[in-house]
Parts: sequence; C-alpha cells; structure tokens
Amino acid sequence: MIRLSAFADEISQDPREQIEVLTRHGVKHIEFRAIHGTNVLDLSEEQHREFRDRLRDAGFGLSAIGSPIGKIKITDPFDEHLARFARALDVADHYECPRIRVFSFYMPPGDDPANHRSAVVDRMAELASIAHDRGVRLFLENEKGIYGDHAERVRDILATVGSPALSHAFDPANYVEVGQPIDDAWALLRPHVGHFHVKDYSEAQRRNVPAGEGDGHIPRLLEDAVRTGYDGFVVLEPHLTVAELSYGFTGPERFADAANALKRILDEGSIAFA
Repeated sequence: MIRLSAFADEISQDPREQIEVLTRHGVKHIEFRAIHGTNVLDLSEEQHREFRDRLRDAGFGLSAIGSPIGKIKITDPFDEHLARFARALDVADHYECPRIRVFSFYMPPGDDPANHRSAVVDRMAELASIAHDRGVRLFLENEKGIYGDHAERVRDILATVGSPALSHAFDPANYVEVGQPIDDAWALLRPHVGHFHVKDYSEAQRRNVPAGEGDGHIPRLLEDAVRTGYDGFVVLEPHLTVAELSYGFTGPERFADAANALKRILDEGSIAFA
C-alpha cells in the first residue's frame, strides 16, 4: 500500500501552515525535518510536545524522522555524532515513529571513495546495530557528495552491513544528478528499497521539476514498485524553488504542483494510495 507523506518544511517553517497545506492536498503524514527554522534534532522538549499534540489533533502521523545523521565528513569524529544519533532515537520514540532517514558521510573532495569504504561500513554497521536494539529502522538515502551517491556503493553498504534495521530511501533525482543511470540503480536496489522520495530532476533544464517531468522515470519506478509488492511511504521532497545540500524549499503554491503531479502519476497508473 502506498502512503503519501511530505517534507513539510518545504512548504513553510510554520507547523500550522504545514498541516493546513498538506490537509488541503490529502497528505496525512510528514517526514519531519524542521519547524520554526530549527532542525528536528535541535528543537526543545516543549516544541516537540506542542508539535506532537498538533499532529495528533489533526490526525497526522510521521513517515520518518528526516534526520541529518550521516551528513558529516567521514574524517570527522564519530563519537559526537553518535550522541546526536541518540537524540534522533529519542525523538523517534517521542513521536512513536520507529523510522529515521540517514546518510553515509561526505567524502573529502577529490578522494577516491574506496579509500574510505571501511570507515563508512563500520560506522553504518554501528548505527544499524544501535537502531536494531531500539526497534528502529534506518533508511539510507543516496545523495551527491556522500559515499553512497551511486547505487553500487549503496548496495555495498546494505549488503555488507546486512542488518534488517537498514534499508534504502531511493531518491531518483539525486541519482540523476550524479549521472547514475536510473534504470540501473533501480534494478540494483529494488530489493532493498524501504522508502521512496519523490524528487525529479531534469538534466536538460539543470533543475528539479515536478514528478514525471524529469529524468527520474518516477511513473515507471512507482508502477514497478507496486507490482513487486512495495508497501511503504512515498514522500514528496520536491525542491522546486531551492535545492541546497542541507535545505530544500518549494513553498505552498509550488507544492500544489508537486502534489498534483504525484497524484496524477498514481491515478494514471491505477495505483491506490492513502
């Protein structure tokens, strides 16, 4: 079953507006990355309590904690980052959402990623082990500049770690941006995909575009995912106005374009969603 979600901070930093706009478009889950201009891991306990109450009152849930875990240099100290990961796990508990999005560390510019494979795998294995003990599932997202920017390295991490607590958050646009043939990436990783980010990218226009208008082959991927038994969230992360390393923005008006494009793809593919 496909369940719709969205990075609501792409709409607004105001949690009230996030929920209002998502409700208008029939989306009842949030990939929680930020409110009030503050990252999910840096919010106060009071802010978390207020947001959790607001979500419950509106009948909303979270698809995942959209954490920045793994978005540090592979050469940075790991102990401090583990403390940040502990915070992410506590936040997941607070929202009763046993799912956290993670990354596989930035590579030093110009370095061969192979030189850092062992460190990446060791760190990812430690994160997965801790998550498993806490009953939490991690979704490893591919991204430019990260060790797991290409599908081969993502699969290598997942296969080597071999933990049920670690699967893949497939982001088509991010693969397109690094020159990864999208069909090859999907064929390689489809058995490992536990989460799907709806972000499309046009190589000709050199920018993010609504789903189905770029080179991410999103209609075909979603049809194949459902045909082969995908049961999970499909998360809007459009980046239609701003697309930076740690930040994306779409705005309420353009979010309508993104949501309508996704629902049109699902309807045309006779894909049921909620």
